[in-house]
Amino acid sequence: MNESGTPAPGAGPGAGADDADVLARRVAAAMWADDAASAGLGMRLTFVAEGRAVLEMPVRADMVNGHGIVHGGFVFMLADSAFAFACNSRNRRTVAQACDIVFVAPARLGDILVAEAVERTTFGRNGICDVTVRMAGGAVIAEFRGRSRQIEGTVVDGSESSEEQA
Repeated sequence: MNESGTPAPGAGPGAGADDADVLARRVAAAMWADDAASAGLGMRLTFVAEGRAVLEMPVRADMVNGHGIVHGGFVFMLADSAFAFACNSRNRRTVAQACDIVFVAPARLGDILVAEAVERTTFGRNGICDVTVRMAGGAVIAEFRGRSRQIEGTVVDGSESSEEQA
């Protein structure tokens, strides 16, 4: 990934990856270019592959609630963004149809949160994706489960989705 959080071709753990992972990085770069919400919160996309994504976000002062901990909505948004990159990695436009989150532990000002999304299964136009949000040191902050639905179209033009290639 480069300084702005955009996935660099061939970068990271996916270096030498198969065509599906290369496509996932192209899709992520296109999505990231239009994702002002995630970028505006200081998120960085650190890894993407077919059905997987990792984002991180520093907890800023404007994210802390009256209890001195990060507001749950920001944790949810980080998890939801990771979910979006994982679900769209096959270049089929995919949106959330339902999500839920369990908050396990608080995070505080200055913490770095890391969300790892893993698509568990897809069936028809539906999918299930789990996201674990951790402190950079490894302690679990939240567990998120998203249910996705494919809609018409692709994210990047001129490329078949990985399902169409199979």
